Amino acid sequence: MRLPVLLLLLAATTAAHAERYEVKMLNRNDTGGMVYEPDYLRLQPGDSVKFLATSVTHNAASILEMLPAGAESFKGRINEEIDVTFTQPGTYGIRCIPHYMMGMVMLVQVGDASLDTISVPDTVPVQARKRFEEIIVRARQAQQAVPPARDAR
Repeated sequence: MRLPVLLLLLAATTAAHAERYEVKMLNRNDTGGMVYEPDYLRLQPGDSVKFLATSVTHNAASILEMLPAGAESFKGRINEEIDVTFTQPGTYGIRCIPHYMMGMVMLVQVGDASLDTISVPDTVPVQARKRFEEIIVRARQAQQAVPPARDAR
């Protein structure tokens, strides 16, 4: 079998196994804040996220200082849904541009990227930094609570 055909088959197989997640962009009356729900996802390379325009005046955009090396940035339009496929392993910081200063952010972990080495850049606004720090603590706790996979041999 020729190499290009083999690569095409491999890509089709990988795409067939990719997961698709949905994230709501919300105005939360109960907390008084603007949020992504969920605000943390752990994905595998090739998985995608559809950001749903559930409430008005929101978007989803990558934070350039919080992208893995080699990852492409993205920016959705206000009040529009956007589909993003995450191919590069690492952690991605995501923000709603109009509500970034108010802390409307989320974290996407792709592959086996470590949360132990993640840091929030100084350029991130105070409320967004606080939210990221809360998300990182919850994500680390969730990972520690999950037992490691056992070898089934």
